[in-house]
Amino acid sequence: MQIPLDQFEQVIDEKILQRGLTYFKKGHVQELEEVSPNTYQAIVEGTEDYTVRLTVENNVVTDYSCDCPYDLGPVCKHVAAVIFSLQEEDLGLTKKAAKSKKSVGSGVKKSKSVATQIDELMAKASVDELKELIRTEATKNAVFRNHVLASLEHYDESISKELYHKQLKAMIRSATDRYGLIEWNQARSLGRAVDELLDSAKKQINRGSYQNALWICFAVMEEMLEALNGADDSNGDISGCIDGAINLLGEMATTCDSPSIRRQIFDFCLEKFDKGVFEGWDWHNSLLFVATEFIVTDDDFDRVMALAEKKQQSEYRNEELQLIKYDLLLKRKGEMVATQFLEQNIDNPKFRRMAIEKALEQKNYTKAVRLAEDGVKTDMKDKPGLAKEWYDWLLKIAQAQKDTPKIIEYARYLLVDNFRNEQDYYQILKEHVKPEDWDAVINAIVHEIKAKRRWYDTGLVGTIYIREEKWDKLWEMVKENPDLSFIERYETYLSKRYSDELVDLYTSQILDYLERNMGRDHYQTACRYIRRMIKLGGKAKADKLIAQLRALYAKRPALMEELDRV
Repeated sequence: MQIPLDQFEQVIDEKILQRGLTYFKKGHVQELEEVSPNTYQAIVEGTEDYTVRLTVENNVVTDYSCDCPYDLGPVCKHVAAVIFSLQEEDLGLTKKAAKSKKSVGSGVKKSKSVATQIDELMAKASVDELKELIRTEATKNAVFRNHVLASLEHYDESISKELYHKQLKAMIRSATDRYGLIEWNQARSLGRAVDELLDSAKKQINRGSYQNALWICFAVMEEMLEALNGADDSNGDISGCIDGAINLLGEMATTCDSPSIRRQIFDFCLEKFDKGVFEGWDWHNSLLFVATEFIVTDDDFDRVMALAEKKQQSEYRNEELQLIKYDLLLKRKGEMVATQFLEQNIDNPKFRRMAIEKALEQKNYTKAVRLAEDGVKTDMKDKPGLAKEWYDWLLKIAQAQKDTPKIIEYARYLLVDNFRNEQDYYQILKEHVKPEDWDAVINAIVHEIKAKRRWYDTGLVGTIYIREEKWDKLWEMVKENPDLSFIERYETYLSKRYSDELVDLYTSQILDYLERNMGRDHYQTACRYIRRMIKLGGKAKADKLIAQLRALYAKRPALMEELDRV
C-alpha cells in the first residue's frame, strides 16, 4: 500500500492512526534519521523497541517495514507513529519530551545519512582496518558471517553444497527459540537473510556461475521446507524463499546451456517429486513443471509423463498434472495428439475453457454450445460456481451469434443467480430489452432477487436501484436495514436528498449500537459515525447526541475520551 504523506490520515485505519499519534505524542519515536537517500529509520519504544523503515519518494511512502508481530492490517501503529514524526512540522504537532537518552529532538535527524557517513569513513580507513573489522564482526555475528560468505563465495572454488546447508541450518537455529519454534517476527528476519542468499545465487546466474547458484537453490528448498514445520509463517517469509528458489531453477532453463547443470536440475526435480518431499504444497507440481523445461531425450519425456500419472488427493492438483501432460504432448507429439488428450479429459475445467475458446475462434458455435451446456450439467450439483461460468460462456456464444432472445435469457439468469460478475449483466440486459419492456423486466428481476433471501441479495438490489437512479427505493431499503455500515455504504448516493433523514437514522443506530456494545474499539466506531453526521450537516444533532451519551454513560471513561476527540 502506498501512502501519500499529505493524505495519510485518509489512507490508514483510524484506530491505527490514533494509536500511532499517541505513541508520537508520548515521545516514543526515537533516532529518526535518513539512513540513505529517501530511506528513513527510527526506533519506536513500547513494551519492546521496534525498528521502522520507510522509503519516501515524491512525498509518498512507497515502502515500509516494522519488525513488530502485528499482522491484522497493512500498517501498524509504529509505522503510523513514524509518519506523524515525519509530518510533525507540517501538522503543527507537539510531543512530550522523551525520557530516553536516545532522543534526538524534533523531526528527522538533520545529519548526514548513514550511507554517506559510512562512505566517508571507508574512504579514510585502510584496507587492513576494513578487513579486520569484517573479520571481527563475522566471528561474532552469524547472520553477518553468512552474508559475507554468500556475497564473496564466487572467489572460493572449494565451496561445496554442504556449506550452504550448513549456513542455512545456522540461520534457522538463530531464529528458533528454546521451544524449537520460529515466531512470526523471527520468521521475517530469517526470510530476509535467506533472500540475501538467493540474491547471491541470482548474481552468480548473471555471471554464468551456475553450480553454486544451483546448490543454493537446492539447499534453500530443502532446509526451508524443514523450517516451516515449526514456524509461524503467516506472512509468507519462509515459504517465499522456496518460491524464489524454484523460480531461479526455472530461470536457468533459458539462461544455462550446460548439459551437466541442466541434468542436475532435471534429476533433482524428478527425485523430489517421486518421493513426495513437497507433496501437499504447490511446489510439488511446480517441480514437475520445472523438470519439463529440461527434457532432452524421449526417455526424459517418458519419465515425466509416468510421474504425471501419479494420482494426488486433491482434484485441483490432478488437473494441474493434466495441464503439464497436455503441454508436454503439444511440444513433443504435436497438436493432434494433445487435442485428443484434452478432449478425453474435458471435465478438467481448464481444458473445457480452452476447447470453448477454440470453438468460438473457429465460429463453431454448435460445438461451443455443446461444451458449455455439458459443463453446466456436469458441474451444477457439486460446483455451482463453475456451472455459472459455463452459463457465462453460453452468453458469450449468444453474443457472438447476435441471438437476442438467448442473450436476454442468459444475462437475466446470471444477473439474478450469480454473485460474481464476469460481465456487466445489467447493462447487457438494458441494451437488448426493448425500452418499453424495461421497467417490467427490471421490476420482475428485483422481485425475484428479493424472494431468494440470500446474504448478498440486498447489495445486488441496492446496485440495481443506484443504476436505475431509484433513490426513493434505495432509501426505503436502507431504512429496512439500518445497520451502521449499511447506512454508510449508501450515504454517498442518498446524502443530497436525505441528509437530515440520514442524520436521524445514524443517531438512532449509534444509540442502539452503544447500548449493545462496550469497549474502546466500539466507542471509536461510534464516534466515527458521529463525525459522519457532522459531515452531513448535522452538527447540532451530533452535539445533542454527544450530550445524551455523556449523560447515559458517564461511568465509561474510555467513551468520554473518544467523545472528546470528535
